Amino acid sequence: MTAKKAVIISTSQATYPNSGDKIGVWAEELMAPYYVFAEAGYDVTIASIKGGEIPVDEASLQGDFKTADVTKFWADDIKMKLLKESVALDSISGKEYDIVFVPGGHGIMFDGPGNKKLAAVLTEAYASGKVIAAVCHGPAGMVDATGSDGKSVFNGKRVTGFCNTEEEAVGKTDKVPFLLEDRMKALGGKYEKKGDWNDFSITDGRLVTGQNPQSSASTARKAVEAAK
Repeated sequence: MTAKKAVIISTSQATYPNSGDKIGVWAEELMAPYYVFAEAGYDVTIASIKGGEIPVDEASLQGDFKTADVTKFWADDIKMKLLKESVALDSISGKEYDIVFVPGGHGIMFDGPGNKKLAAVLTEAYASGKVIAAVCHGPAGMVDATGSDGKSVFNGKRVTGFCNTEEEAVGKTDKVPFLLEDRMKALGGKYEKKGDWNDFSITDGRLVTGQNPQSSASTARKAVEAAK
């Protein structure tokens, strides 16, 4: 039996365009799903918008944000090689994977929206009956993906993502190009959320979304269930 395949597509954006302050992918949102998929028997590919070394938000490696999964991944030279030599998005075909997963971190707010290749990969995967999933700011990478009706993949679906009050709490409301909660609603999504920083994820058919970093593993587990 051929193993199922998952691809995690990360941001390649290392700084805020206007300030130069460092950002990137949020470590837990890539690393926890990696282990969920691997432990479920998936062949896991780590890709990024540009390919090559993925920038990791330094804040996600500090204190309690550096979870057990992050610590384990960071200490594994083989896993870190995957992070430093990620596959370029341009070489990815959505229909090749059973799950296409977009982690967050503020970086994806900048190099996700407007990226025609990312939209095409997600749209193709969805049209091919595959599962598309994203956590925290990751749904920003889905804003241009469409369903068979030509409308947003969020349209009419129960969805979640990093909420306005969480963005305010981290002091980034004025630094991001849009508020994700507002954009998901504007695209027709039936947006839901729990309390700030609570683990919350939603499955609606083959679309799976998670609210925040704390939802990383649950979002990935639900993607695995949706792909069965």
